[in-house]
Amino acid sequence: MTIAGISLFDLAERRLTWLDNRQQRLAQNIANADTPGWAPSDLAPFAADIGRVQGALLRTDPGHFSPSGVPARVSEAHIRNTSGERAPDGNAVSLNDQLARLAGTETAHDLATDIYRKYLGFFRLAIGR
Repeated sequence: MTIAGISLFDLAERRLTWLDNRQQRLAQNIANADTPGWAPSDLAPFAADIGRVQGALLRTDPGHFSPSGVPARVSEAHIRNTSGERAPDGNAVSLNDQLARLAGTETAHDLATDIYRKYLGFFRLAIGR
């Protein structure tokens, strides 16, 4: 059994992939803050993404879902539009909102990596390293 096959490591890897994708999406929104007509977008919450994967894993036949589990990139179906008020040029990016989301993403990334490190430390302790 590999470390990646253990469910907590798998969950941490999925969370970090989701956070990476979200950070890229938010950075794209910030980079286009002056683009006329730009509508900001964000990923669907991580819980919704995990629920989709867990639903697939509850099937009775392993042939019903792909062996890879979760795609490395989030598909466009899991992206939601977050536009609210629009500027006169049609741009709907609120820098305050995007920066707050980005800060939350950074905090969640730090938490996920800390949990990953601590869990890995338990394995090192168990094998005497």
